[in-house]
Amino acid sequence: MSAISVGQAVVLGVVEGVTEFLPVSSTGHLKITEGLMDIPVDDKSVVGFSAVIQVGAIAAVLVYFFKDIKRIVTAWFRGLTNREERYHHDYKFAWWVIAATIPIVVVGLAAKPLIEGPLASLWVVAGSLIIGSGVMWAADQMGRHKRGEDDTSFKDAMWVGCSQILALLFPGFSRSGATMSTALILDLDRVAATRLSFFLGIPALTGAGLYELKDALGAGVGAAPLAVGTIVSFVVAYASIAWLLKFVAKHSFNAFVLYRVVIGVLLLGLLATGTLDS
Repeated sequence: MSAISVGQAVVLGVVEGVTEFLPVSSTGHLKITEGLMDIPVDDKSVVGFSAVIQVGAIAAVLVYFFKDIKRIVTAWFRGLTNREERYHHDYKFAWWVIAATIPIVVVGLAAKPLIEGPLASLWVVAGSLIIGSGVMWAADQMGRHKRGEDDTSFKDAMWVGCSQILALLFPGFSRSGATMSTALILDLDRVAATRLSFFLGIPALTGAGLYELKDALGAGVGAAPLAVGTIVSFVVAYASIAWLLKFVAKHSFNAFVLYRVVIGVLLLGLLATGTLDS
């Protein structure tokens, strides 16, 4: 029998789609939801399932930003054979995304036993949610929000790319939260920070999903739950992306900060009382 049913896959797909790009930690919310449904959060197949359905959310990014991605990829290919094209920002940006993905790949492979073991604890998720909230609030206050997307540099991409490691090691910190906070500290405006977070997430999350696919299928998750979870994640994530970009254009991240603290404290309470198993 599959470790995750089709009905559970629908619920987890919705959670993934809503939270993947909001700075509230999709991994944390998935683990909390899995715990509430009595799904073992540290089970190898469950960890794999969570990574695979992220591909649905990434597909939503590819569709939503298709024109931008097409422009960047086209510029990259042109620059490979045309020296003049190499001065174009899109060509350089493509290389920056590739370079900024390398650190998280290296750490992800090296620390895989920790990520799937001790660091998968819901205690870690709760603490990371609360600590990450403080980082996000401080970053939003510190940032001068004066630089747009065209002002990004290689240094920006590398710092933001490396910040993804925080979410990898400490589920609950939030990949989106870590990358957006770093971008804000570097004085990017909220929309530029959000878009940069999206683009840097494409290779990292796609690679993680494909890498974990064999484990998810081979260790007890059926093809049907994987397919359903991924499709649901795609649909919900697309709507979530559209909403988030409109929201950050006019609002601070304070609502997300407050929400994360509430969820983190609530989770600590559930763990302390034995309502949830860590």
